Amino acid sequence: MEAGIFYVLVGSVAVAAFARWRGWPAPLLVTVVALAASFLPFVPELDIDGHLLLSLVLPPLLYSAALDVSFVGFRRSLPQIRRLGIWLVLLTAVAVGFVAWWLLPSLTLPGALLLGAIVAPPDAVSAAAIGRRLGLPRRIMTVLSGESLINDATSLTLYRVFAAILAGATLTVWDGIWQFLLAVGVGVGVGLVFGVVLHQLRTRISDPVVIGTFGLLAPFGAYAIAEHLLGSGVLAVVAMGLYVGYNSPRTDYTTRQQEKPLWLSADLLLESFVFAYIGLQFPRVLNDLGSESVGRILLLSGAVLLVVLIVRPLYIYPTSAWANFQDRRRLERWDRGVETEQFEKRHKKSRRWGDYSPDELRSHIVRERMAGLQLSWKDSAVISWAGMRGVVTLAIAVAAADLATLDTEASHAIVVVAFIVTVGTLLIQGLTLPLLIRGLGIASDVDEEEDREALAAVREKSREAGKAYLAKKRVEWEAKYGEVDLGVFDAFTKRMTRVEKDTDEVQKVEDAASRPSYEDLVALTKGWLQVRREILLAERDAGNLDEEVMRELIAAMDAEELALDTRGATRPQSRA
Repeated sequence: MEAGIFYVLVGSVAVAAFARWRGWPAPLLVTVVALAASFLPFVPELDIDGHLLLSLVLPPLLYSAALDVSFVGFRRSLPQIRRLGIWLVLLTAVAVGFVAWWLLPSLTLPGALLLGAIVAPPDAVSAAAIGRRLGLPRRIMTVLSGESLINDATSLTLYRVFAAILAGATLTVWDGIWQFLLAVGVGVGVGLVFGVVLHQLRTRISDPVVIGTFGLLAPFGAYAIAEHLLGSGVLAVVAMGLYVGYNSPRTDYTTRQQEKPLWLSADLLLESFVFAYIGLQFPRVLNDLGSESVGRILLLSGAVLLVVLIVRPLYIYPTSAWANFQDRRRLERWDRGVETEQFEKRHKKSRRWGDYSPDELRSHIVRERMAGLQLSWKDSAVISWAGMRGVVTLAIAVAAADLATLDTEASHAIVVVAFIVTVGTLLIQGLTLPLLIRGLGIASDVDEEEDREALAAVREKSREAGKAYLAKKRVEWEAKYGEVDLGVFDAFTKRMTRVEKDTDEVQKVEDAASRPSYEDLVALTKGWLQVRREILLAERDAGNLDEEVMRELIAAMDAEELALDTRGATRPQSRA
């Protein structure tokens, strides 16, 4: 058993690595190769408990995804994310459930709705990868990523409700609503507690290995405790990931540099294994069905796949049109000054808005409240077609197959349908989505223009902050060393106009100085890096700089600081 798991892990990662190298969809290729390998006599059969697989796979994948999501963008796009992550999941689950019950009455209505809950949540990993490669606007990427974070919570809550009904529990609609509200409240609360504690550890412990280990364990702890308290483990992990990711720039740079490749490797390993495992299990499940059931199950799978493909655009287009209409009405109220006056009364004296003029205030209000909410029909077309199912659907299906209340045919039917829907959406939507994006001509030109303007403003503020920082340090050095060679500060002043240069400039600064030590010069450079980071964080918090752009700039500063530390570690002892 252990050897078989190891072989599957190694093989699936190797196939996924080949797919990434060729630019192919890795989940699809891993599944196809595993399906073909399942017919080989020497390939071992694996039998893993479904709930164990779900608990091991889901927390790290969700946490990793939440770390990369822009919290500012998530908050702005929350109305769209909520429509897709909650209401679309409910609609899809009900539509699939009634179709499945009609085609296969032996499933029973609760069992059919359970199947609907399993296949309802899309996985935006593949869509996000395609979108980044083709330059989709951030407003679309944020909606897709945010949807994938919360739709799993809705799906798993429905799964628990229908599993309880199958087990004989009597639940009303109000019971279901109460369970959902309880899951949300407890899940978010537990996640925020874990997020705060983990962030405090990250700011107080400088050992990146220890912090990385805590980061690996935290998603499992948040998920398990939230589930034990009848909350949503998914929302707990998502809330923790959003909090930690938002505050990540305030931690030591070594932590950020280590955790990124760590989580990318974990994602590749877990996703590859789940797709390979399901591919290996699929022929055995078909054989267990029996010849008289195979035809019905395949017909059911095709019908469910069709429903999944159709329901999404039928829901997205009218709800987006209605939301756009409501947004236009709100903008008209802004134009009349109704809501602006109310906002000014509440926030004009706050630290965040106090320095803005009325016109600037209104501009920021509109950006805060309206940015990213308006989607064109082209945007809706891309979002409608980005409904590929993924690892979560497969993992929940494996867990559902172990329910004692389902007969053999029903449990195998759920696994087969989930497999075909996942592979079918990856084939149909995943392979054609790039063609759709290119055909519609959707690109991130607007994002690039806004980024250029924001970066120009940030650079200007960085220069001003840098001058103030150097003036302060000059006073400190004069008090410490007496007369200071002005070449030190002249070199740093020139460097502030070329922040993208590497740390070789430190050598020039050192040669120009006569009194300060090398360690003093490194500290001066690190202090300037910290000033630039604080400027970026302030602009991000004020809504003037996109979080993804901020992270790219901070990553460049992290590399600069790493070069400083690396050079300092290999440098001979300097003269005082």
